[in-house]
Amino acid sequence: QVQLVEAGGGLVQPGGSLRLSCVASGFIFSNYAMTWYRQAPGKERELVAGIRSAGGSTNYADSVKGRFTISRDNAKRTMYLQMNSLKPEDTAMYYCNAYIWGKQYWGQGTQVTVSS
Repeated sequence: QVQLVEAGGGLVQPGGSLRLSCVASGFIFSNYAMTWYRQAPGKERELVAGIRSAGGSTNYADSVKGRFTISRDNAKRTMYLQMNSLKPEDTAMYYCNAYIWGKQYWGQGTQVTVSS
């Protein structure tokens, strides 16, 4: 079955960096676009960044443009999110997402907390 496992979250000071990863299994990873979402307490889940199957095309939420970089390694079945210049408002649970044959799949999430 489809599994998405995120890792790399943690507590970081404002201005710091983190690199999230999402390891996928149960489907042909290289065939599908992948997406990072996040959800802060009391807020709706929002799209952070997406990447096409071959990795050549990416898109970002305006709030993270210029600070976050999404990438993927199809050989390792892994997607990444490099987060730089982190702000307190980036604090959220970050989720990996895949849309496969009309169904959304989510990982369990990894918590990112930006605080001094």
